[in-house]
Amino acid sequence: MKIQIITLFPEMFVKVFGSSMLWKAQDRGIVEYALVDLRQFGIGSRKTVDDTPYGGGDGMLLKPEPIVAAIEYAKSQVAEDRSARVLLPTPRGKQYVQSDAKRLAAAGLNGGDLIVVCPRYEGYDERVTEYIDEQFCIGNYVLTGGELPAMVLVDSVVRLLPGVLGGEASAEIESFQDDDQNIEFPQFTRPEVFRGRRVPEVLLNGNHGEIAKWRAEHSHKA
Repeated sequence: MKIQIITLFPEMFVKVFGSSMLWKAQDRGIVEYALVDLRQFGIGSRKTVDDTPYGGGDGMLLKPEPIVAAIEYAKSQVAEDRSARVLLPTPRGKQYVQSDAKRLAAAGLNGGDLIVVCPRYEGYDERVTEYIDEQFCIGNYVLTGGELPAMVLVDSVVRLLPGVLGGEASAEIESFQDDDQNIEFPQFTRPEVFRGRRVPEVLLNGNHGEIAKWRAEHSHKA
């Protein structure tokens, strides 16, 4: 699976993609990352990517020409036997949920790559959305740009690809598996006693039926 990120700040992704499971996924050949510098598609000698909004208002908007040119470039880098969905993190998008991550990961196994566009400043020219396949919102709050949401999207998808986490069942017993508000049960490890607090006895007795019942009882709604 190839994941391309269109951003004005590609340096933000270097350590993220080069660490932990995201790095392991690339090292194992499961995923390939590519950073597309939006500034390279800017207009004129100054590589301009933004302008003031029509109708007035504070801040600057990303111009459509650089973004669309970057999307078209990214699509040209997709292998002939694969396709790519273009994603846009934005407060105006649908809430991003676990089933979206599952669907995008499954698509990656069946010839589907990803292109993620990172907006900045006060937003983007609305005409850009004609070149976007899906718009997602990761939460009801405002960030300074789309880079952090893009990292969230990528992490949530890549960790589901076979061979990334190692234990294939681990991704199936987590919170939010059915897009509901169920939170995974509490978990414990050694030592058995930490500052006077003991691990629940049921987790130590080796009775898998009782353990399963305890875990079900201690899963809860967010």
